[in-house]
This record gives sequence, C-alpha cells and structure tokens, in this order.
Amino acid sequence: MSLKLTVWLNASKMISRKRSDSGSKRPLKEKVVQIYESFFKGEDLAARNPNFWDELFLLKPKPQQLEAEIMKLQGDQLLAIKDNMNMLFSQCIETLGHEHTIRVIYALQTLCAVVSSFYKRALGDCGFNVINILVGFDEAEERMRMLLYHCNNFLSGDNPVSLKSLCLKLLLLIVTGTENVSQNTLLEYIMMNSIFETLIQLLTDGASRISHGHDVVLLLTLLVNYRKHEAANPYIVKLSILDDQLALNGYGQVITGSLSEFCHQFTLQQTEPQAGSWLFSSISNIVGSMFVSEEGGIRTQQMRAKNGVLVALYEAVHLNRNFVTTLAQAQSDPSTLVSAPDPSSNPTSSPTTPSTPPPPPPSLLATLPEPSNLLVTFFQYCSIVMQDTKCEASMNTVKLCFLILTCIAEDQYANSLMHDVNLTFRVHLHRLPMRMRLRKPPPDKASQPLASTLIELLVEFIMSHMMRRLPLEQYLQCVGCVHRLLCYQKRTRVRLLYPWKELWAALITLLKFILTNETHLVKKMNIFMLSLQVVNIFNLFITYGDTFLPSPSSYDELYYEIIRMHQVFDNIYSVAFRYSTIEGEYKDTALRLTNSLINVRAIISHFTPKIDAWLANQGLSTPSESEILEVVRQNYDSLTLKLQDSLDQYERYSEYPRHASFFTAMVRSVVNDTRQSIDFTTLDLQSVLLEFSTIT
Repeated sequence: MSLKLTVWLNASKMISRKRSDSGSKRPLKEKVVQIYESFFKGEDLAARNPNFWDELFLLKPKPQQLEAEIMKLQGDQLLAIKDNMNMLFSQCIETLGHEHTIRVIYALQTLCAVVSSFYKRALGDCGFNVINILVGFDEAEERMRMLLYHCNNFLSGDNPVSLKSLCLKLLLLIVTGTENVSQNTLLEYIMMNSIFETLIQLLTDGASRISHGHDVVLLLTLLVNYRKHEAANPYIVKLSILDDQLALNGYGQVITGSLSEFCHQFTLQQTEPQAGSWLFSSISNIVGSMFVSEEGGIRTQQMRAKNGVLVALYEAVHLNRNFVTTLAQAQSDPSTLVSAPDPSSNPTSSPTTPSTPPPPPPSLLATLPEPSNLLVTFFQYCSIVMQDTKCEASMNTVKLCFLILTCIAEDQYANSLMHDVNLTFRVHLHRLPMRMRLRKPPPDKASQPLASTLIELLVEFIMSHMMRRLPLEQYLQCVGCVHRLLCYQKRTRVRLLYPWKELWAALITLLKFILTNETHLVKKMNIFMLSLQVVNIFNLFITYGDTFLPSPSSYDELYYEIIRMHQVFDNIYSVAFRYSTIEGEYKDTALRLTNSLINVRAIISHFTPKIDAWLANQGLSTPSESEILEVVRQNYDSLTLKLQDSLDQYERYSEYPRHASFFTAMVRSVVNDTRQSIDFTTLDLQSVLLEFSTIT
C-alpha cells in the first residue's frame, strides 16, 4: 500500500513540474477543472477514454469549481446531462470499494461536493428532483444501498479518523439537504438501509467518541426527526429501546462535553472583567446584559450553536427510559466530558476546521468541576440561557430547556435520583444580575440533592423574568415542573431539606406582579391560568404538606406566609371574581381560580381574628413572627378546610400535536446551522496518507 502511494505522489509531482515549466504566459486550467467543464456540457468523456474514471479519481477534486459548474446550469440543462450525473454518482460509489486509498478519499470528496451542490441548486426550486437527476429513479435503491454499505464499512472498520470524518460529513450533507428533513426523500433510503448500529458503535468507543461523537449524535437526532409523526421511523424505534449502557453513556458524554464547553466559555466571560470589586463586576454585568439579546449577537449565536445537542438530549430523555440512568451518573474523569469541538460553537471563527480535532485546551480540563454528570451540567447550562428571553431565538432555546425539564420531572426514576440524599452535587447556578443583588455576592452553595438545585433554578426563573412582556408559556412550564416535583414528593413521602420559604415567596411575588400589571397583561394573555397553577401549588402544600415537608415547623411557616401576605390573595380573588361574572374568553378560568382559593381564604379568615384578639389581649400592635406562629399552632384544631380533588394530578407531557410545529422549526434551525458548518474541502492529504500508512 505505501509503495503505491509513493509512486502516485512522485507522478503527481512530475505532472505539476511539467505544467510549471510550460512557456505559456496564460495560466493553464488544471486538468480536473477542464474535465468538469466538459462534463457539465454533456460530453461523454468515457467514450473517448476507456480509462477516464480511473484517471478522474486520481486527480484531487476541486469542490468550489464543481459547485460553480452545477450552480450555473438551468433546470433544463441539468436534465440534459442527467445521464452524466447518474454515471458520476454511480462511479463514485463504485470507487468507494477500490483498494487504492487516494481513489476512495477523492471519490468521497467528489460525492460530498456533488451532493452539497445539488441540494443548494434545488433550494427553492419545487420542480427540481434530486433523486432523478443525481441518482436516477431506476437505480436509486441499489445505488443508495451500496453507498450506505460502504459508509457502514468505513465507520465500523479499522479506518483512519479522517476517512470516518469525511464519511460522516457526507451523511450529514445528505440529511441536511432540505430545511425540513421530512421533505428530504433521499432519507427514505437511509430508513431502509439502517446505519443506526454503526453510529452507536462509534459512541461506545472512547477514542471514536471524542473524534466523531458530535457528528454522530447530530446525525442520529436528525434521522429520528424524519417524518416522526407521519410514518414508522426505525431510528425512533431503535433509539427508544436501546439498552446498551456504554452507548447511552457515550451519547450522554457527548452532550455533557458540548454543554460544558458553553458553560466554561460563559464563566470565562464573566470572570474576565472582575479585576475590581464584586460590586463593580455586577454593575458591568448588568450593563452588558442589555446588549446580549440582540438578534445575531454573539451570545445568541453561541446558544443557537448548542441547539443540536439540546434536541439530542430531548429525544433521548423523551424516547428512552434507559437513558435516564445516565443523567445522574458521576463522570469524574474530565477527559470523558470533552468531545470533538463543534465548528458552529464559535461564531467568530473560520468555518473551516481540520478533519482531525485538536486536543481539548488544558484550561478546560483544569476548570471542569470534580464529580459531575449530565444533570449538573444541564442545570448550569439552563441557568445561563434562561437569563435571556428577549429575542425569539433565545426564547426557543429556553422553551426547549423547559420541555426537557418537564420530561425529567415526570420520570419516576429521574426523580428518585434527584431526591437521593446520598447523591449530592455542588452546582454553580448563574444568576441574572439585578439591582437588588448588588449589596452582597451570592453565597457559596453546599452539595445538595439535585432536586433542590432544580427547584432553586426554577425559583430563579420565576424571580428574574417578571416583565411587562411576560413569557407566559415559559412561566406555565416552570410552575408545571415545580408541581411535578411536589407530586412525586407527596406520592413517595420524600421530605426534601429545602428552604421552602424561598419558593413560597417567589410564587407570592409572581401573583403580586400579575396584580400590579393586570390591566396590561390581561389584554395579551390568560393570566388566570398561571395564577391558578400557582394557587394549586399552595393548595398542594396546605392539603398534603404534612406528608413531604421536612418538619412541622415548615408547615407552620407556610401558614405564616399566607397570613402575612393575605392582601395578595385577597386581591387575586377579587380580580378573578370580577372576570368570572362577566362574559369573556377568561370567564371559565377565572371561575376556577376563585374556587381554588377557598382554602387559602379559609386560613386567612380563620387566623386573622385569632391573631387580632391575641394582640388586643397582649396590648401589642406589631407581633413578631414567633408570636404569630404560636397563635397558629394553638388554633389548628378549629380550622376547617375543604378537601380538593386532583391536586396531585397533571396532564402528562406529549409532543404531538401541541409542540410538533415547535420541534419542526427547531430542527429546521439545526439543519441550517449544521449545513453551514460542514466543511469537507480542507483535507490534509499528507496526514491522510500518514494515517493510512500507520494502520497498514
């Protein structure tokens, strides 16, 4: 093998020398460019030269020139050279089985260039049929079968990293050919000739996962979304029943590595300006946060670049129950968390990257937290992206995060992991800089169960997004996650050591904000549905709190908060009652809200006179918290509450039909970003030959 490569290289040098020694003043076109020009004029070059195809794949492809020739042809001209294109596609596939290494690489590169160019040419042209002109209807099934056969062999065999990388790029070019993957008819052949097992094999091996993990996970994710609600998709079935822990761990580690990279970059950006005091740094962050939400801004691009792995995480959590076991599995080895860098993750860098990824920077390995896992990283990632809800792109990312959190909060096993007191982690949640936080830096968090961290994350979102343009859907999802966690705690009688007053205070503050801005908000959204969810959480605490609150004193503190903030509950009842008595689109929801407040109002009306009487007897006007708590404890027995049904019930998450259009748009965005980031043109031939010679 190495002898053949040496002969080929020497011959190439001689040809180049002859061209450079020619006396012509005009620069001569390279032979391969001349071939492209003749070929796309419809000439049958193979008829004049029986060795044409053998010689073609010994010439280094010129993807830019090849694309230029295809793009300048009109529809009727492309139809006229259909036979030539079908033959080129067929010969490329046939050459993939050749023993000559260079021929294989150049055939793959040519395929990449042709597929990429044809899809670009077809963009917006509804009458343009890629299968007919590129592959040929009559031979499409057999040719695609052979192509995927060779791809499986390349990816599963003992082949160089560069060859596998180029093969994955070809598959990604095919899968991202159309903005809507469900309209990409070439994918039917990938459905019929599965590459699932081969891709999973790449995730089980540590070395191949580092080199190819990101492309593999992205490819699987896009294939899973092909006509997912329209027809049987074998990739959905296989991903949903996959129980290979090595593969599932590998899948999770790729996602963890990508999200860790994002969190690390954000942390560096936050620590760089901290040369002065914490107060100065906080003010700088507040000013800086005013500009990070611009459409097309650096932060938005960085967030969008991770949407591919975010959709991959969603699909795994949503489809595969076995994947849940990997969520909280400790990954203390930093090297396992780093996968090949995503070319789209750095919007300021050049789109061209070498085939073999560089090793991870030492700074990244040095700053990764000691034991970590996918949930730890994902919670930290959420705390960053949830700070920004000012543009549509960032809002979509936040919504996707909440949908993932909803799936996790509904899962019995995920909840058992998150509530396990023996499984604790220290998670650094980033907080939105606000004026009320300028007085002191946030305290260092101790290790705690992940359920406490998740509630802390949800409380942070509630407190930091009260704005006139209220993100209602995200608030409903956020409060829904809280409800699901409480339902699990009530059902399993888990007593989580969490400062519940923080949650109660956040929910009451949200109700107060809704009341203050009722006139403005009610014109735009159903504020009564959100208020109903908030009140039902209080009802869950009131009715079943003794089964999951950590101590009787916590139950007392709940009553104290309700009594202390009684004016908020009184006012929310008044507003709801007013809208329930007039005709309007919110009448039914407002009526449900008034009915849900019955126990809260009973507590207020029962204890308020008791407290007033006690104050009169003591001659006091301003009681302390401990004094009010004592009155509450002494008067529990005379309190009458109504048992409310279905407080611990919720509608199970379902993607279809409610969120189907959202995921179609999200996958479309991932497809566009992936297509722009694929680079198959920069191939270092010397490194390829070195890899092959090392293996052989």
